[in-house]
Amino acid sequence: MEQPAATHGSGDKDRQSAIIIYILYLIGFATGVSALAGVILAHAKETDSPVWQSHFTYQIRTFWLGLVMLIVSAILYIILIGWLVAAFWALWTLVRVVKGLLLAMDGKGIDNPETNSW
Repeated sequence: MEQPAATHGSGDKDRQSAIIIYILYLIGFATGVSALAGVILAHAKETDSPVWQSHFTYQIRTFWLGLVMLIVSAILYIILIGWLVAAFWALWTLVRVVKGLLLAMDGKGIDNPETNSW
């Protein structure tokens, strides 16, 4: 189910915020800190638009589920398989961020923002 494009009025600010958060997540691969700034911004955003709310929900879930994966990865480094979880986290996060960014740039929402999948 594809949601209609939303890019007018206050939707422009929400669209810009969603895109900025995705970019902060991408920069977070190098810095880590910018991803934290992104999730804080996503938590702070409140909108009546279901299109943009779907992005903010998706971004929040991406951050927190990713953090859990990184914690599990750190623990599993003890038995030398943490790198597998870390590699999965990197791929999973990258796919979700790029997918969300492309949809946001097109003004479309996330079909199922509560999903844990790609």
